[in-house]
Amino acid sequence: MKPLMPQRQFIQKLLRNSLIGLFITILALLIGMVGYRHFEGMPWVDAFENAAMILSGMGPVSELHNASAKIFAGAYALFSGTLFLVIIAIVMAPIIHRFLHKFHLEEKE
Repeated sequence: MKPLMPQRQFIQKLLRNSLIGLFITILALLIGMVGYRHFEGMPWVDAFENAAMILSGMGPVSELHNASAKIFAGAYALFSGTLFLVIIAIVMAPIIHRFLHKFHLEEKE
């Protein structure tokens, strides 16, 4: 049985996974902005606001005026909900792994 990872290495792994989560969030935000800009013709600031609100789970801000924009918004909302779970899993993986490893070590003793 391997010993528990040193604290410094654990923090580095946690930071790395947090940065991966941040990168995925920024990428998803850009996808939403481009979609709102393309399908609804929103200015960049409004597209950012709508994409950020959907991505955070708050819901849309502006009323959408055409069917393609509404379909994009629905698909983006489903994508965002799933992405939230993926990001939480990526960020929490080192914490859960450390906890389970420590629990398993204590159980062996």
